[in-house]
Amino acid sequence: MSTFTTRTDLEPARLDALAQELDALRLRVKASLGERDASHIRRMQKIVAGAEISGRSLLMFGWGPISWVAGVLSLAFSKILENMEVGHNVMHGQYDWMNDPTLHSQTYEWDIVCDGGHWRHSHNVEHHNHTNILGKDHDYGYGMLRLTPEQRWSPGALIQPFTYMLLAALFQWGVAVHDIKIGRYVKGRMSRAEFAERVRPFLRKAGRLLFKDYVLFPLIALWNAPRVLLGNLIANLLRNLWTNAIIFCGHFTRDAHVYMRNEVANESRGAWYLRQIQGSSNLQGSRWFHLLTGHLSHQIEHHLFPDLPAPRYAEIAPEVREICQKYGINYNSGGFFKQYFGVLARIVRHAWPSRPRVRSGIQRGPAGEHVAHVIVA
Repeated sequence: MSTFTTRTDLEPARLDALAQELDALRLRVKASLGERDASHIRRMQKIVAGAEISGRSLLMFGWGPISWVAGVLSLAFSKILENMEVGHNVMHGQYDWMNDPTLHSQTYEWDIVCDGGHWRHSHNVEHHNHTNILGKDHDYGYGMLRLTPEQRWSPGALIQPFTYMLLAALFQWGVAVHDIKIGRYVKGRMSRAEFAERVRPFLRKAGRLLFKDYVLFPLIALWNAPRVLLGNLIANLLRNLWTNAIIFCGHFTRDAHVYMRNEVANESRGAWYLRQIQGSSNLQGSRWFHLLTGHLSHQIEHHLFPDLPAPRYAEIAPEVREICQKYGINYNSGGFFKQYFGVLARIVRHAWPSRPRVRSGIQRGPAGEHVAHVIVA
């Protein structure tokens, strides 16, 4: 068995110094927010709308395979950009300071079947606060995948490469049911009334979007209805595959750390920052690549500062990397294919039974004092 180094290797004084540097960086960026940030998100809204109009027009009124492919790609591009660069980032509160009701985190509703209120709770509250803590971060494996030896193995894990392919193809649906907590209801830990209350917003949202893509627009297209129906289906599939790949690359690469609950007890601000860095992974690419990922290609920066406008991540990434080097923290970054193949390898590897790794580190008490070495066999 291999040794797994936990975040407690940094001394309390070093963790405090790390927190001070990262806090100062965040405040400096917050103080500089202004018109260029507002212009960016408004420009993205216009591009999303233009690409959707173009895509739907090509599907509805075009003729032949070339216009159909162009329509699918344009519509998929619009859906990806709306979900990643606009919806995800707006719902994090990155543009609340603009006081624009169309860009406010509590009122924005994005173009996927997941209800905005459900997502704000499961993602903003549960995932970002409890990143990669087993049993608390319900995004870790999405309740469907075993990604570390510390997770209990069951025979169902053997088919998880196929489960993952299904999840990737239907990713917006996986995200949509995530906060409903179906597992809790099935196990009798949730009343029928509470379950019905959780399901209701999902059914309303899913019904609206299913009607729009698979009833309304095909009906408007008249004789081109089959072309529009199939085009909308493929555009949604492409969006699902892309967003799934980017999100999994941000959290489940080979070097992304996982934490046990006892390791984060009495966690300081510096330890929280360190967990966000060690539990996240970056992707390298061009400006347009970063836009299409919603700048989640800078997942480390996003987890450190989820309320900063996402385009700022690329600007501060060199400084964050320098801070990591200063404190001896691994800055997990790589090309898309390298990181994604690492994710796929992790899914396949942990489909098979394995024993927990030896986890060595320093457990600390409430005041940061050295308590004991932690070893989990």
